[in-house]
Amino acid sequence: QVQLVESGGGLVQAGGSLRLSCAASGSIFLINDMGWYRQAPGKQRELVAVINRRLSTNYADTVKGRFTISRDNAKNTVYLQMNSLKPEDTAVYYCNGATATGFNFWGQGTQVTVSS
Repeated sequence: QVQLVESGGGLVQAGGSLRLSCAASGSIFLINDMGWYRQAPGKQRELVAVINRRLSTNYADTVKGRFTISRDNAKNTVYLQMNSLKPEDTAVYYCNGATATGFNFWGQGTQVTVSS
């Protein structure tokens, strides 16, 4: 099993910044890709950004140029630096760890609220 614990959410004004962290513990060796997803009220969960063990990244078009995902394999932690936040970024952000076989582990989620 893998446990993922997010931190760093909160309330910020539009144009501001937040940094999310996700610490992984347990059977870390199972995890290949780590990423961030978000779910706004009434909407489906969507991919925000993902990073693999070789530190290759992929971003949703809506956050490219504003968000940066990074990973510290020594600390088993993944980060999401969010700049130039917009009200439409308001959502619960979930940390995800995916195995090579496609099994997903999820964190409990952290609320990000961007006020206009």
